[in-house]
Amino acid sequence: MKLTKSVADRATAVDREVILWDDGLARFGLRVQPSGSKSFLVQYRHHGRTRKLTIGKYGEWTVQQAREEGARILRRVDSGEDPAARRKLARLAPTVSELCQRYLDQHAKPKKKATSVANDEHIIDRYIKPAFGTRKVVDISRPDVDRLHSSMQDKKVMANRTLFLLATMMNLAEEWDLRPENSNPCRRVKRFAEARRERFLSQEELARLGDALRRVEAGEKNGAKRNGVVDAVRLLVLTGCRRGEILGLRWEWIDWERRAVRLPDSKTGRKTVQLNPPALEILDARREAAGDTPWVFPSATTPGPLREIKRAWSKIRDDAKLEDVRIHDLRHSFAAVGAGSGLSLPLIGALLGHSQPRTTARYAHLSSDAVQQASDAVGGRIAAAMGERKDAAVVPLERHSASKGDW
Repeated sequence: MKLTKSVADRATAVDREVILWDDGLARFGLRVQPSGSKSFLVQYRHHGRTRKLTIGKYGEWTVQQAREEGARILRRVDSGEDPAARRKLARLAPTVSELCQRYLDQHAKPKKKATSVANDEHIIDRYIKPAFGTRKVVDISRPDVDRLHSSMQDKKVMANRTLFLLATMMNLAEEWDLRPENSNPCRRVKRFAEARRERFLSQEELARLGDALRRVEAGEKNGAKRNGVVDAVRLLVLTGCRRGEILGLRWEWIDWERRAVRLPDSKTGRKTVQLNPPALEILDARREAAGDTPWVFPSATTPGPLREIKRAWSKIRDDAKLEDVRIHDLRHSFAAVGAGSGLSLPLIGALLGHSQPRTTARYAHLSSDAVQQASDAVGGRIAAAMGERKDAAVVPLERHSASKGDW
């Protein structure tokens, strides 16, 4: 019979299901259960097996809507697809939450440093799971990603980090056959422009910081015990090290004879930090009162080293009137002083442990004074040698290399 609304309304089943087949569309019908439940379906054969695929419940679908969907499904069958198998795979496909966990277990934790894993976990828990956690990996589209990214425009840096992490996980989903090839939904989602932060302490600000640190020491009840936070801040600005490299420092890593710290691991791998005399004085003073702890900066409350100094740093910088200065800006300040003193960018990069020259390039403009002084000196000597400057004696240019033409 031809399925219509009135036929569907009157259809009943007594002791077993009944299927009413539509004579308007072959292989399309209405399944009626003794319970009164009614649903539309299509039936087809694939590789010799008969399959029934439910379209949806009557009431949620009209007869005409179900017939149109049935025709679409059957066209796919005729082209060689098996929609029932495809639907089963989709039903078993992992959710984004499951992909996140697999990413952490199989990619992040074995291959990334603990701090990077912690950052990934924060982004996943704070942004990715709330947006997509219960959805299937294969169902995430570019408009979905674009909406999430756009919703975070008030925190552009975090929005870009979230986009990068999600793109990485979706690339892995393709490698793990959880999405079709070249289907990453993060492609062509434009990152927000980020204003590069360049905050370096001036000579006057460094003096204020030193005064604030001395005031902390003067206020200590037990003057014989060195303040770990004060010493850590001083080492951060004197060495240009990262916060974790200083707080996690162990005595066994210090090479006193060669005046260096040999870090077995850092953000860029194994790293040697040269120690200048002021830094050595701080470490030597701490060594005298170290006791048997392996840590240069042991925690006073828990086993192991100091984990965080943000609260203490906040008080120090407020006292020094450096409210906008982050702990990491001390590292930038170390590099800025080096650049302003005429050190080359490769040398500054070596001091900081940069693995990429472009990372150090951000300090290039700070060396302008030193470059100007060098230019003045070279130009003065050349002009004097050529007799262009009447007020300067001719200074002979001496060959300093055996290479031909090298002066």
